[in-house]
Amino acid sequence: MTKTVKVVFDGSVFRPSGPVNLEAGKKYTVTVWPLPEVADAEQDPAFDIASLAITTNIPDLSYEHDHYLHGIPKRGAHER
Repeated sequence: MTKTVKVVFDGSVFRPSGPVNLEAGKKYTVTVWPLPEVADAEQDPAFDIASLAITTNIPDLSYEHDHYLHGIPKRGAHER
């Protein structure tokens, strides 16, 4: 079983930032790497996602994406 748990190091021990649902008293191996510091929204990679948009000229792409990606039949107007 592998779990990812966000923790804070208080200078002495790692403290989970939420519930961990692990068995108390059992030994675990912990791999640690720092999370990136995000000072504000402009540094978040998702902030500039609109710059990746392209014009497809496909007006129903958002609700018929499976048709265009995988070739399955269109769902049609009655299933939107």
